[in-house]
Amino acid sequence: MNLKTIGYAMGITILAASCNKYRTQVTDSGLKYQIFDHEDDARKAKLGDIMSFHLVLKNGTDSTLRDTYKEGNPVKMVLQAPPFKGSFEEGLAMLATGDSAKFMINADTLFAKMMQPMPPMIKKGSEISFTVKVLSVLTSEEFQKQQSEAGSKQKGIDAKVIDNFLAKNNLAAKARKTASGLVYVPQVEGSGASPVSGDAVKVHYTGKFLDGKEFDSSKNQGKPLDLQVGQGMVIPGWEEGIMLMKKGEKGLLIIPSGLAYGPEAYGPIPGNSVLQFEMELIDFSKGQPAPAGPPVTPPAR
Repeated sequence: MNLKTIGYAMGITILAASCNKYRTQVTDSGLKYQIFDHEDDARKAKLGDIMSFHLVLKNGTDSTLRDTYKEGNPVKMVLQAPPFKGSFEEGLAMLATGDSAKFMINADTLFAKMMQPMPPMIKKGSEISFTVKVLSVLTSEEFQKQQSEAGSKQKGIDAKVIDNFLAKNNLAAKARKTASGLVYVPQVEGSGASPVSGDAVKVHYTGKFLDGKEFDSSKNQGKPLDLQVGQGMVIPGWEEGIMLMKKGEKGLLIIPSGLAYGPEAYGPIPGNSVLQFEMELIDFSKGQPAPAGPPVTPPAR
């Protein structure tokens, strides 16, 4: 084979690969997909691995239902066996780190398998598209190590942020720091004992960012919040902080991100946010469950 023939053959190969890269294909199970980027040598996901990826979810009329790029938070998901033929999980299992692809799934099949009613923005017989960009593929051990290292680094950053906040607001002399990184500033003295794990408490709270901007308050809801401490119903900073207080006490909790919502954004709260909560422990009952009702605010992570 001469050089001219080799060059021609290489051109055909590249052209064929380029065509396959974007054309719609179908797996044996019926999953429709398009591959945009793929590296044969990149690390491919296996069952049990934790995948981090950006996702753009659209309905049959090309309206965006979810966009993690705009949310600022990629999806983190343990890759599991496909729950049905042609599922999204089957598509993820085809991908490796750095890959991008689109998967098209029949809406009727998807919601029937999920045993959920079809939402109004999705038409019967249409397709839902999942466009994915894989950021990383990690084993459970690798993921835990990564999270631990990131958490340790962030804890140091949060500590400096809190120290600056205390100094700026002349609170350092009154502040009580715990081993976890939580800071409590008593404001109005209470009396008696403090609640312990399992007690039902009644509290008023106002949550603010460190710049003073309010994002939530029980006072806006017209009533105090009832919850059971030590049961994982609220963020760890609340659990620890409430059990530092006495009946009738008011104080300020300054909560590092690791004891609040962590690295992920939660509603109006950006990831890795240090938060302040004005707290009032109105009352508590020993060892009695909180009243049944909707999930409390702020919820556990």
